[in-house]
Amino acid sequence: MSLKIQVKNTRHGNPGVSGWYAILPEPDPPNVLQDDITADWLVIGGGFAGLSAARRLCQLRENESIVLLDSIRIGEGSSGRNSGFMIDLPHDISTDSYAGAVEQDVLQTRKNRYAIAFAAKAAEEFGFPQEVFNPCGKINAAATEKGDQHNREYIEHLKAMGEESTWLDAAEMKRITGSEYYLSGLLTPKTVTIQAAAYTRGFARGISRNVNIYEKTPVVALEHTNGVWHARTPNGSVKASKVILSVNGHLQSFGFMQRRLMHIFLYASMTRALSSAEVRKLGGEPSWGVAPANPFGSSVRKISGVGGHRVLMRNKFHFNSSMEATERDVQRAVRGHDRSFQRRFPMLKDVEMEYRWGGRLCLSWNNVPVFGEIEESLFAACCQNGLGVSKGTLAGILAAEYASGVRNSYIEDYLNEAQPTRLPPEPFVNIGANAYLNWQEWCAGLEK
Repeated sequence: MSLKIQVKNTRHGNPGVSGWYAILPEPDPPNVLQDDITADWLVIGGGFAGLSAARRLCQLRENESIVLLDSIRIGEGSSGRNSGFMIDLPHDISTDSYAGAVEQDVLQTRKNRYAIAFAAKAAEEFGFPQEVFNPCGKINAAATEKGDQHNREYIEHLKAMGEESTWLDAAEMKRITGSEYYLSGLLTPKTVTIQAAAYTRGFARGISRNVNIYEKTPVVALEHTNGVWHARTPNGSVKASKVILSVNGHLQSFGFMQRRLMHIFLYASMTRALSSAEVRKLGGEPSWGVAPANPFGSSVRKISGVGGHRVLMRNKFHFNSSMEATERDVQRAVRGHDRSFQRRFPMLKDVEMEYRWGGRLCLSWNNVPVFGEIEESLFAACCQNGLGVSKGTLAGILAAEYASGVRNSYIEDYLNEAQPTRLPPEPFVNIGANAYLNWQEWCAGLEK
């Protein structure tokens, strides 16, 4: 008996040009699939999960052939559009202070660090420079008394977990960021900052010695017949015994988890390259990253290296069940970015934003992933619930292990998760979700 899947949407749906991608040198022309080929393994999706799954398969199945397909250029999709934090500690964006139950957060931290260690080994093997993979930690920055209190509560949670952190006062925050805006900060030392597009592009280059990678090659149909999966693309096809779907929210485009996945866009702006005089005016350290004490505030990165010295601002949540946002959505969403930037950096009043873009997150109502064998020899590593760099990496590793017959406690934890809860019908879910997001952003106040 055969199973046929017609892919309903092959568009990536992310608006604008990511600054992370735009400041990199132009990549080589894409390798587009033009033939009918056969492999032992097919990985669909070239983000954090798909790249990690492919690398783990190389380690576990070194004598077997692996093909990875991506519908666009690697680094252009959601994995190249985030703030660039590979976070180890609890980071539940649905709470006021990121924290959950202590025992649960200890376990999740252990899993995140398993993923980060995997990424660190890849970064070393592939020769990533520090600006691409920097284990410098992350600062939760507080601009208000309420944010400061959130950080103090988070410290107590970290102590209960047995985790170290360093309190930063206003003077120390200014020394690091150059800005007098922040009252305090909380440094947690084991987060890694990445240049999101450079990381994914470099990772793909690194595994390409053992993985056949095809870009601009969307899967338009999948069929399972006689124990073999047949993936059809616009100009070719792949036959493989096993398939790993690492497409995050686009899992529903393949017909799975309908009305169970929430698609939320987050928007970012990146400045033009700062002049030498502007860099001196700003002061602070050459590179740093702060997340907001309130999850609905602004993440800010200062970067230096390829592309020059720049500042990135990221805030504004927008629920869109269609999985697609437009340039108009970007312009509407980023109106506040310039105000957020000027509040923090008045010394840079003449610095314009050069790039503005959106990137999509996938969450479930009950904060669970989609993982495991969803059809015979078809495995999912999707729905990362807003922590895509760490959790996407982890899901890809574990999916490759599970599909290869490996069993461990992390895989068992994933398999024991409930299914994502069914969402309310439209238009109620759209109205309700955006009302909630707007309310939380209003409550974030000057943290935004």
